[in-house]
Amino acid sequence: MNNAHIIGWGHTPFGKLDALDMEQLIRDAALPAVASAGLELSDIDGIFVGHFNGGFVQQDFSGSLVAVAIPEFRHVPAVRVENACATGSAAIWAALDAVGSGRVKHALVVGMEKMNTLPSQQIGDTLLKCSYVKEEADTPGGFAGVFGDIAGVYFERFGDQSDALAMISAKNHENGVRNPLAHMKRDLGFDFCRNVSEKNPFVAGPLKRSDCSLVSDGAAALVISRDPVRGAVFRPVRWRSRTQVNEYLPLSRRDPTKFEGAALAWQKGLDAAGITLSDLHFVETHDCFTIAELLEYEAMGLRGHGQGARAILDGDTRRDGKLPVNPSGGLKSRGHPIGATGVSQHVMAAMQLTGTAGDMQLPRAGLGAVFNMGGAAVANYLSVLEAA
Repeated sequence: MNNAHIIGWGHTPFGKLDALDMEQLIRDAALPAVASAGLELSDIDGIFVGHFNGGFVQQDFSGSLVAVAIPEFRHVPAVRVENACATGSAAIWAALDAVGSGRVKHALVVGMEKMNTLPSQQIGDTLLKCSYVKEEADTPGGFAGVFGDIAGVYFERFGDQSDALAMISAKNHENGVRNPLAHMKRDLGFDFCRNVSEKNPFVAGPLKRSDCSLVSDGAAALVISRDPVRGAVFRPVRWRSRTQVNEYLPLSRRDPTKFEGAALAWQKGLDAAGITLSDLHFVETHDCFTIAELLEYEAMGLRGHGQGARAILDGDTRRDGKLPVNPSGGLKSRGHPIGATGVSQHVMAAMQLTGTAGDMQLPRAGLGAVFNMGGAAVANYLSVLEAA
């Protein structure tokens, strides 16, 4: 895996992008990615598209949409990959496999989604397809309801965690102010996130609106190559390790207060990289809901089971803490266009590692990790990355 490099990237702003169709999103992410890699469009010999869709747009078969957007890719092999909210990372994994095999020299990965095409109720119903439909399709509140149930069980077992969840939300929104690509560049503050109000009502269980990631449109792209390329704009970024661990889809078959598959992914990924958690300088993690980030603190080993709140209450995951988590603002502030999310997380990490993150830049960013999950920690992907 040390021979796989991210050599270029592109990223649209995330938000409610009604004026942009899918083809324009592809162009706005892919063309800068190829240009920054120091390549011509003709150098790309494999395209991997992460696109969940699930009914957000009528156009499916989106792997082939890239050539409609960029005619130079007319005859380049392209494939679409889907794995719920980990769709972007699944597309990256497919590209890494193709590059590692020698079949592809320069792979383009595009993650994209337009979600703001349906009424709110239909958006919720579409996302709920990422749960175990036989048992969970009638969950009130859609996918927020699934995580609301998780939060409710966690609160019953370990006490009210509302302060910690509000601090996670406030942290990520404070970080997002520094990110020019974020959907919401607004520092909401702890008091707003902690208290129920007309603008911040309960959504599902103990989760308020401020605990839920945004419904976003957007795209992100990476160019992955076996070797660095002379003329690339950025320093190359390489994988120290990459890991995927799956978990049962039905919540009824596992303890909802533990992300056990995620914990195994972290254990395997850190071991494969030859490091411990304390060696990392930052993490971009999958905060689709604040309760998810709290459980991910436990999965990565920052705190034990039931003690995740201490990581944020003690300030460990703030920008100036022991292990900054989501310096980009995370899904909570940056936005969560499903197919684009995993690719976006890797772009944010690559920017940190190459010292090109602008106002988001951390003082120390030599070694970072990206955790992206599909469903309620069902498909768990972990990248450990460093600048080459």
